[in-house]
Amino acid sequence: MEEILEILEKNCRYSNEEIAKMTGKTVEEVEQAIQYFKENNIIAGYTALINWENTGKETVTALIEVKITPQRGVGFDKVAERIYKFKQVKACYLMSSGGFDLTVIVEGKSMKEVALFVSEKLAVQEFVTGTATHFVLKKYKDNGTIFKENKKEDREVLFI
Repeated sequence: MEEILEILEKNCRYSNEEIAKMTGKTVEEVEQAIQYFKENNIIAGYTALINWENTGKETVTALIEVKITPQRGVGFDKVAERIYKFKQVKACYLMSSGGFDLTVIVEGKSMKEVALFVSEKLAVQEFVTGTATHFVLKKYKDNGTIFKENKKEDREVLFI
């Protein structure tokens, strides 16, 4: 079962037939496993990993450290839920130690847009006591995928 998840995590576009061949299971076993994973929220969704730098679309990603005061009876969960519901928030993680409680990954069209989100929507949340914003300058690896630049050869090719 875990083997199927590892295959899907690397490339969710494999067909059930291909996964069956890779694992030595029957197509029916693979279909049943995937159905079980979906029903039990083990597979939470499918996404494509886009290298936006190669598309020409301007996007800015920021990692934001957020300090919060946990709420009585629900801890950090209720505050985190308010934060991750914003469309700008791409990920939200509770951290185990350090000087902050949540790591929030935010995307926007510009640094100004991200800064406005932090100052007008995130920092003003009732239980947020502080934030620190770090802008991503370049992605080298994301979700296990290495991003390589397309280097164009600027030398002239000669055929002899």
